[in-house]
Amino acid sequence: MSEEKLTFKKKFLFGLSAFPDQLTYQIFQFLIFTFYFTVIEIPLTLMIITYILWGIWNAINDPMLGALSERTKHREKWGKRKFFLLISIIPLCITVVLMFYVPFTSSDKMLEFIYFLSTIVIFEFFYTMCDVNVNALFPEMFPNMKQRASTNLVIKALTVVGLILSSLIPMIFITDLVPETAAIPVAKSEYFIMAIVVAAFTLIISIPFLLKGIVEKVEKAEDFEKRPSFFQSMKITLTNKTFVKFVVANTAVWYCFSILPMIIPIYAKYVIGGSLFTGGGSLIVGISLMLAFVIAALVMPIHKKLGFKYGMRKAFMITLGVWICTLFPFLFITGGEFQIAFILLIALQGFPLSGALFYVDILHADVIDEDAVKFGVKRSAIFYGINAFIHRISIILVILTIGFMFGNIGWDKQFDLSHLDDISVILGLKAIMVIFPSIALVIGLLAMKSYGLHGERLENMRKKVKEIRA
Repeated sequence: MSEEKLTFKKKFLFGLSAFPDQLTYQIFQFLIFTFYFTVIEIPLTLMIITYILWGIWNAINDPMLGALSERTKHREKWGKRKFFLLISIIPLCITVVLMFYVPFTSSDKMLEFIYFLSTIVIFEFFYTMCDVNVNALFPEMFPNMKQRASTNLVIKALTVVGLILSSLIPMIFITDLVPETAAIPVAKSEYFIMAIVVAAFTLIISIPFLLKGIVEKVEKAEDFEKRPSFFQSMKITLTNKTFVKFVVANTAVWYCFSILPMIIPIYAKYVIGGSLFTGGGSLIVGISLMLAFVIAALVMPIHKKLGFKYGMRKAFMITLGVWICTLFPFLFITGGEFQIAFILLIALQGFPLSGALFYVDILHADVIDEDAVKFGVKRSAIFYGINAFIHRISIILVILTIGFMFGNIGWDKQFDLSHLDDISVILGLKAIMVIFPSIALVIGLLAMKSYGLHGERLENMRKKVKEIRA
């Protein structure tokens, strides 16, 4: 796609991919744990087993779908990446609804456990099919730094809109995110209605993206034959030290993306409390997250300027450092008098969230370009497939973190409200909110410090990419 043809309309239409890609997964991250643990009341041990089995499935599913996309020949009518996007969107929307509809109740929760595992595995299959191919299109459709930065600004702005909707829709339809026992039947129906609305919106907004937002270059037969086999591709990718360091940092970011929205509803109600959070606090939690996402959208141009001024790697590292600083004040607020402070601190998360969203895709595209220079063929989907699997490990780490801390609190069997006045509850939730994410971000900083694709090496690689395209 040439610079002359790269209009705002084309960037916007491609950017609509943020809704099936991000809205669905944010709803999954934000609400699925709260729903099955506090509403369906699956014991924590079974929740942990579910996520571990789901992680094992991802070890197969994510690289497999990435490799399948790479080894699929371009079809004149359906394209290469577009084919997988077309067949994944409707099943993805259906599984969003099924995840929040549990049609039975059992005393030992085994049926619910099996249903939970089945629906998230199916959801993950179709989500990854969509996600891998959307992400693979990005470096292929936008081949240089200027195009990627300008397009990514539009994509991430629309991503933030999707994130806002992921807070707004539950806020409208769910009265109590963490209901008392008597309110559980009402909560079940509200979660179900919310899921239907999310699925319908995702499907509608995906139509213009699928019809007009995808422009694929026809792959030559000789280029297709250069593609390595599945196992060769896995070996090449996993032995790429630059990629591994990037993925470690990205996993740290996704650990924070996962654990913070997952714990915020419980944290708000039982650490902060107060009149604003009475009845589950869905309204105030939703407003807090919306403010964070609005700030994320507003500061996105700042991150673009920082990226061009200091380089994407260094600007990303600055963002991770700032994120740690914005988390630590949560250690010092407890009780209803800090309700407004809590809302403002959640809103401040918008700055590092915005930076993490902006820099990651550009850094990843550079890694893919360097690999293409070395091997003579661009293998975007396998990189995104393996990256998807590795950063899904972050969610397993999140669940293990929560399992460890909830076990110490006394919630290892079930969500036991009798422990709410125990100081260990407050300390445990603060550790989940601050200490563990900060450790993850420090690991991400160390990984990016040793990340070598910057400065002269990056400039030389980009020159070679231009020579190849000339």
